[in-house]
Amino acid sequence: MRLSAFAGHRSAAHALGPVTLFTGPSGSGKSTTLRAYEALARLCAGDTLGEVFPDAADCVPERARPDAQGRRGFRLGCTVDGPEGPVHLDLAVQAEPRLRIVGERLTGRGRTLLATALRDPGRPTVQAEWHTAGATPVTRAPFPDDLLGTALLPLRVAGKTRGQLEVLAAAEQVVVGLRSAFACDPGPERMRAPVPPGEGRLRRGCGNLAEVLHRTHTDCPRRHQRLAAVAAAGCAGPVTGLGVQELPEGTVRAVLERGDRPATPLARLGDGELRYLALALTLLTGPGVLEMDRIAEVPEAMQSLTLLADGLDRGLDERQVGELLGLAAGIAADGHIRVAGTVGARAAVQARRTPGVTVVDLSK
Repeated sequence: MRLSAFAGHRSAAHALGPVTLFTGPSGSGKSTTLRAYEALARLCAGDTLGEVFPDAADCVPERARPDAQGRRGFRLGCTVDGPEGPVHLDLAVQAEPRLRIVGERLTGRGRTLLATALRDPGRPTVQAEWHTAGATPVTRAPFPDDLLGTALLPLRVAGKTRGQLEVLAAAEQVVVGLRSAFACDPGPERMRAPVPPGEGRLRRGCGNLAEVLHRTHTDCPRRHQRLAAVAAAGCAGPVTGLGVQELPEGTVRAVLERGDRPATPLARLGDGELRYLALALTLLTGPGVLEMDRIAEVPEAMQSLTLLADGLDRGLDERQVGELLGLAAGIAADGHIRVAGTVGARAAVQARRTPGVTVVDLSK
C-alpha cells in the first residue's frame, strides 16, 4: 500500500504480509490505512468514486492548499505482485471543487501500461492511453472520470497484440489481487436478535450471524465443527457445539450447546464473545459465505480474500485475541486469505509473539 498524500499520511508505504496488523496511538492513521485498502478494492470492483468516497474532503491532507483554480485532492496506490511481476497502480483524485479522478498510472516491467490525465476540466472524462505495441504504439480514448481505468481495460482492450495482452494481464493481476476484500465490523447489538433464514451470506456488521450459522450447519459441516471448536476455546463455560434453533415465528437463532446443560442463546453472550465468534467465522469461510463481490471468472479454489478488521481486538480478552491471532496465521499460511487489521498496544504485544503475524507501528 502507498499513501502518498491521503488524510494524515504522507509518503507512507506498507508491505502487507499474510497477516498484517497496524498499531499506534489514536490519530496515527490505523483505520485510515484500512480505509485506503478498501477504497482501492471497491474501485477495482467497479464502484464509482462517489460511492467509495462520500466524504472525499476528509481524505485530503489537512495542510494541503488549493491551487489557483481552488482544487485539492489526495493520492494513493499499491503494488500487486504476481505472475506479471510487480505491477504498480497510482491514483490521483481531485476532491474539491468536484470529485473526480485526475490521473491514473499502471506500470509494470519498467513500462507504462496505462496513463490517464485530465485534459478538459469542463468534460466528465479523462484522456486515457494504453500500451499497444502493434502498428500504433499506444491507443487513446476518453474514460469516465469517476471510474478506475484499470478496471475498465478488459472492456476496452481487444487483446490482439503482444502489448495489449501485456496490459490485460497486468490489469487482471491488480483487479484480482485487490477486489476480493471483506471489511468485517461485528456489531454485537445487532447479532443478538433472531433473524429470518435466507441465502446465508454474512453481512459486514454480522447482524445475520444466526442465519449464516444455519447455512454452515447444513452446507459446511466440517467448517462448522471447526468453528465450534474455536468457540469452545474463546467462550466462557463448556461448549460442545454451535447449534441453530428454528423458532415458531419462522426465524432462527444460534445457541452454544453445553452438553448435558441447557443451550445458551447467543443473545446472552457478552459483546466480546460475539465479536470473537463473528471474526472467527469470517476466517473460516470464504467469498461464497461472505456478502462481498465474487470474481466469477476465477475458479473458487483459486480465489483469494483479504479480511479487513478494524479494531480486531476491540472488546476481546487476552485469550480470545490469542486464539484469533493463531487462527488467522494458520489459515493465512494456506495462501487464500490475507488479514489486515488494527489493534491496540496490548494486542500488538501478543501479535509480535505470534509466528506469521507482522505488526506495523504507525507511531514510529
